[in-house]
Amino acid sequence: MLHRPGRRSWGAAAVLAVLATVVPVAAAQAAPHRPGPLPLERLFDNRAISDDARPGDADFDGSGGSLSARDLAAAGWTPGRSLAVDGARLTWPRTGAGRADNVRADGQSVRVRGRGDALAFLVAGTGGEASGTGTVRYRDGSKGTYRLTAPDWRAGPLATKAVALPHVNTPGGQLAEKARLYVVTVPVARGREVAAVTLPKDPGAPDLHVFSLSVRQAAKGWTGSWSASTAGYTAVGPWADRTVRLVVHTSTGGPRVRIRLDNTFASAPVRIGSATVAVQESGAGARGEPQPLSFNGRTGTRLPAGAQAFSDPLDFDVPEDTNLLVSFHLPEAVMTAPVHSQAIQTSYVSGPGDHAAEGSPAAYTSTISTWPLLTGVDVAGGPGSVVLLGDSITDGVRSTQDANHRWPNVLATRLLRQDEVPRFGVLNQGISANRVIADRYPGDGASTDTGGVSALHRLDRDVFAQTSVRTVVVFEGVNDVRWGASADQVTAGMRELAERAHARGLRVVAATIAPCQGESLCTAAADAERMKINSYLRGGADFDAVLDFDAVLRDPGNPARIRAAYDSGDHLHPGDAGLAAMAESVDLGALVPE
Repeated sequence: MLHRPGRRSWGAAAVLAVLATVVPVAAAQAAPHRPGPLPLERLFDNRAISDDARPGDADFDGSGGSLSARDLAAAGWTPGRSLAVDGARLTWPRTGAGRADNVRADGQSVRVRGRGDALAFLVAGTGGEASGTGTVRYRDGSKGTYRLTAPDWRAGPLATKAVALPHVNTPGGQLAEKARLYVVTVPVARGREVAAVTLPKDPGAPDLHVFSLSVRQAAKGWTGSWSASTAGYTAVGPWADRTVRLVVHTSTGGPRVRIRLDNTFASAPVRIGSATVAVQESGAGARGEPQPLSFNGRTGTRLPAGAQAFSDPLDFDVPEDTNLLVSFHLPEAVMTAPVHSQAIQTSYVSGPGDHAAEGSPAAYTSTISTWPLLTGVDVAGGPGSVVLLGDSITDGVRSTQDANHRWPNVLATRLLRQDEVPRFGVLNQGISANRVIADRYPGDGASTDTGGVSALHRLDRDVFAQTSVRTVVVFEGVNDVRWGASADQVTAGMRELAERAHARGLRVVAATIAPCQGESLCTAAADAERMKINSYLRGGADFDAVLDFDAVLRDPGNPARIRAAYDSGDHLHPGDAGLAAMAESVDLGALVPE
């Protein structure tokens, strides 16, 4: 393990993202009078949404194109709807179709209040990708700048969109073409209360449109104990009037609990009828009576397409290093859902009815090997979380089923059994088949591919938006070289990951790529690229510390191959012994932010 405390590298991507740089406000100069900051809706000057029967009532892009009000309603994006995306809470405009519903950014001063870690913008560009620099003003008189980029509403990447709608309305008729909306977050000075935000000046063509803006609140008093990345959007069930009971394993414990549900990549809402949490006894059976969870005081919730929901805090003693049962009833038909495909854990689905409150396993008549919808379990208190951003090795592929022998589990146990560093929660954000620079799953629509969008495209959701994240460990790259990417491409992607995470104030740790000779795609050419990437990582220029998993796992007599005692048998994935050796090799001090 190479440990270089205090290193920071600020490249081009970071320069674009350096936000909330605090500087004193200059003395007031004589200037023309301008009105003070106003709520965003008071500044709306553009109409983006039209009724399908009257598409001419809106002109989002200057050419008569607009969003379909019917499509938005079908996605659950109804007027005035609160939308939680990537940990931020935004409001879809309350106005009806054909009325002003967004701002074309041109230096407007927007009243925004709150403390947190980021500003969240609900945006889209028209006429192409739109970028500009704006200003954050804090209540203490300081200010900072931010760089905001809004992808194009018709051509931007599906992998990072908040929602995609199936049509574009035009004066000549409706087109069967995807319309995209994006949630983009930019960091602010932690601990300082935001008072106002000045939008970027008009970039000309293209236009940058803002529908909603808020401060993403920091998750004070919470630590992430368990998480899973949304790896794709697949056919399920179908489940109608069924209860799903998922088995998840905690890292750290606490006296209260909340869960997070995500409808990522979806095109339609999902209704949750009720939800509970319990400690697992065995199988689908609970130890004691499952405790009911609520959402904004209600027994259930409705998740719009692309949105998420946190349950209300529940007084419930969550044990550390223990299996929980998280159950939720799906009263309406669910035929497709966002899933984490490689749970390496058996979970359960009931027969008809709401069985979430039942401790008995009797109603749970079938099993599944994925985690649909559920993406997080948080506990009260604790020092915060470490996120492990990885691929199938972090996911635990080829480890023993139902045994929690993934290397993140072993690392979590090590943290719990010591007192030298904080006992961080450990959040496993591994996705089997994931890559640094290329999407496996395209980011929209039902697909059998559950390799996720790229690490670069999921960084905001799977790292920055995770509960109380302090440090990120990046352990990816083998799938990139196995599928033909060059070392230069992968290292450029890793450098961008580091720069963006540093701009968010996170400690960034990298891990070298393990050997895989003997696996069909691990050719000599792929191994040569792997070694170049590892040489870059060991140089440490862009990271705060480096974990040398290559050195831990390789065969001393043949460094291109995993040593036999650590090989699961496929020559790519370590078995239980290899995963344990990786976790035991981690210098825990390397995980501690300065």
